[in-house]
Amino acid sequence: MAERDGERAPHPCYSLAVRQAGRWITQLYDQHLAGVGLTSSQFGVLSHLDRLGSVGLAALAQAMVMDRTTLTRNLAPLERDGLVEIVPGKDDRRRKDLALTPAGRDRLKAARPHWRRAQAAFEKHFGAEDAAALRSLLQAVPGGRARAKAALGDASG
Repeated sequence: MAERDGERAPHPCYSLAVRQAGRWITQLYDQHLAGVGLTSSQFGVLSHLDRLGSVGLAALAQAMVMDRTTLTRNLAPLERDGLVEIVPGKDDRRRKDLALTPAGRDRLKAARPHWRRAQAAFEKHFGAEDAAALRSLLQAVPGGRARAKAALGDASG
């Protein structure tokens, strides 16, 4: 690997860079959320359910850009702890949806100040403007190039 001023040049792999950054960010958020007994992934599930209301597993997995197996693994302790429940579907009573329980809403409410502190710590580390730009770019990734251009304000194609 090429060296620059005694340092190794960054690895050229986008996936590796995103995964390394993701692990660092996950650790940061997990440390902040540990006080309320949640991981960052579990907080994400509760937060999505709070925003979406009762929703099927497939729809929640799609909204979170997560495979169903991983989502199911994250749901198990939330359901066990009474934070999430399986309810009859809104449109089809035979379908099963996921919903926050009152205890889940309470835990999410308790977790939000911890999450805000994690947000602030990330912004302090990275800079508020760069952090916001990074979030915008990363949110554009699942939607592909057209969505990325729209997020950056470039509709020129």
